[in-house]
Amino acid sequence: MTMDLLKAIHTSASGMKAQGVRLRVISENIANQDSVGTTKGGDPYRRKTIVFKNVLDKETSAKLVHVSKIGRDDSDFKLAYEPYHPLADDAGYIKRPNVNGLIEMMDMREAQRSYEANLTAIESSKSMIQRTIDLLNT
Repeated sequence: MTMDLLKAIHTSASGMKAQGVRLRVISENIANQDSVGTTKGGDPYRRKTIVFKNVLDKETSAKLVHVSKIGRDDSDFKLAYEPYHPLADDAGYIKRPNVNGLIEMMDMREAQRSYEANLTAIESSKSMIQRTIDLLNT
C-alpha cells in the first residue's frame, strides 16, 4: 500500500512539473502577443504549443507525465492595416502574432487547476502514509 502511495506522489509531482513548463510557455505567448517582426514583411512572434506524453518509470513502475515537445502553432498571422507603421508592406498591412490572449488565459487557468489537483493528490497521499505510520506505532 505504501509503495502505491509513493507512486501516486511520484506521478503527481511529474504532473506538477509538466504544468509548470506549460505555464512558462503560456507566459511567453502572452508576453509576445503584441510583438511584430523585426524587418519589413518579416514574420512576428509565432505562438508556442506544448505536447505531453506518458512515460513509465522503470524504477518505481509509476506512470509519469513528461513534456514531449514544445512546438509552434502554424496558424495564420493576423493582418492589421497600419499604413504608417515602418514594417507595413506595400498594401499597408503588418503581420501580428497568432496569439489570442483569451485562449492563453483559459489555458493558464486549466494548467493552474491541474497543478492544484496534483498538489491535492500529493497532500492526500502524504496524509495516508502518515496515518499508516501512526497506526503501526500504536
